[in-house]
Amino acid sequence: MRNIAIGIDIGGTNTVIGAVDDDAKIIAEASLSTQKYVQLNDFITALAENIRTVLSKCGEHTLKGIGIGVPNGNFYSGSIEMAPNLPWKGKVMLSDELSHYFSCKIIVTNDAKAATIGEMVYGGAKGMKNFVMITLGTGLGSGVVVNGQLVYGADGFAGEFGHTTVVPGGRICGCGRAGCLETYASATGIKRTAFELMAKYNTPTKMRDIPFSQLTSKDIYTFAMEGDQLALKAFDFTADILGRKLADLCTVISPEAVFIFGGLANAKELIVDATKKYMEQYMLPVFKDKVKVLPSALLGTNIAVLGASALVAV
Repeated sequence: MRNIAIGIDIGGTNTVIGAVDDDAKIIAEASLSTQKYVQLNDFITALAENIRTVLSKCGEHTLKGIGIGVPNGNFYSGSIEMAPNLPWKGKVMLSDELSHYFSCKIIVTNDAKAATIGEMVYGGAKGMKNFVMITLGTGLGSGVVVNGQLVYGADGFAGEFGHTTVVPGGRICGCGRAGCLETYASATGIKRTAFELMAKYNTPTKMRDIPFSQLTSKDIYTFAMEGDQLALKAFDFTADILGRKLADLCTVISPEAVFIFGGLANAKELIVDATKKYMEQYMLPVFKDKVKVLPSALLGTNIAVLGASALVAV
């Protein structure tokens, strides 16, 4: 009989459920639309049905528990609190609601922290006691591990590196503030940078042929690899600003490594390597040449599902 941990990644658009065995293999998956369910009760009912469907594909098993990664998820209370991109507002007691359907252990955490746990348990951070995880997606998520423990802080929300100010009075962020790091270092951030550069310079670029709503960070990477000067400049600006902020973070926690995950991390030489270069440039001398910057070892996998499952698997 195999042991199964359910990992759930609740995103602003879709929710993915995976059954993970002791070998860190996702043996069954299901997904549902998050935005479809305006009422929380309807979402919980649909989520429970999908979990049961996934478990039905696992044969004989022992369910170790359910781990959930979700924006603004609070590890301490099992709640979602004021998540701007989810249909349910205010404070939602997610683990309590789901416990009406399942009697097993149910643990909730922030989605980026779930990815951090995935890297620590299954990825390149295995065996590390001090590291940082940066997820470069629509926004910038992060998790900080110190002395082998994920840092949650007094209220469960420590580690919101993406919402530290990098340009006072700068770009408006989804959180309502201005100049947050994630408005510059993220998939949406690099797109905003590209359009600012196109407005500033007359340099020819294929990016001018694509409307703002259709241009993606993958497009910018493709053009950069073709030698497009503005696309290259957009990546360089992004790496510069991320490296500068990471240099500051290193002075506070002195990590062994920084792992970068997300679509932008696939542009290794333009983001991972360039961020390392700028981080060293801005680094306090005592920390120079000590901190590695690495792409996640779990690129190409559903790290959020793996990480969420690890909440209850270990």
